[in-house]
Amino acid sequence: MPQHFDASTIPWQPFGDFPHFAFTILQVDMQQRIADVLFRFDAGQQIVLHRHKALNHTFVVQGEHSVYEMDGRLRETRPTGSYTISPASETPHREGGGATDAIVLFSMRPQPGEILYEILDDAGQPIAEITLETLQAIFEAQKQAA
Repeated sequence: MPQHFDASTIPWQPFGDFPHFAFTILQVDMQQRIADVLFRFDAGQQIVLHRHKALNHTFVVQGEHSVYEMDGRLRETRPTGSYTISPASETPHREGGGATDAIVLFSMRPQPGEILYEILDDAGQPIAEITLETLQAIFEAQKQAA
C-alpha cells in the first residue's frame, strides 16, 4: 500500500511574527556547517522579503514552490519533486505556495562567516540576520520542547 506524505504530523512553528510560513528544523550539524529545515509556505501568499546569503539545496516535497521578485512579480515556479541548488545571492525575493501549501526541504550550507538569510523590510533594508548559530539555538529549544 503506498504511503503519502502527511504534513499534519510535522511539528510546525511560526518564524517570529512573519506571516504565511512555518518551519521545523530537522538537523543542524555545526561541524559540517549544514542545516536541514522543512518550510511550509501558505498557498497563494508571499513571505517576508529576504536574501539567501549562503548555498541552498532545495527539494519540493509537496505542492508548488513559487519564487517572486522584490516587486511581487512571479520569477519561478518549482513543482513537486524539483531539486534546485542556489548559490548565495544579493538579489532579494519572496517565496510562497502555489494553489496549495508548499512543503520545501532546504539544506543550507554556509561557509564560515556567512550568514544564512538576511530579512528585509518592504523597501529592501535589512531588519534581521539568520545564522547557523541562530538555527542551532532554535533546534536545541525545539528538541527540549518535544
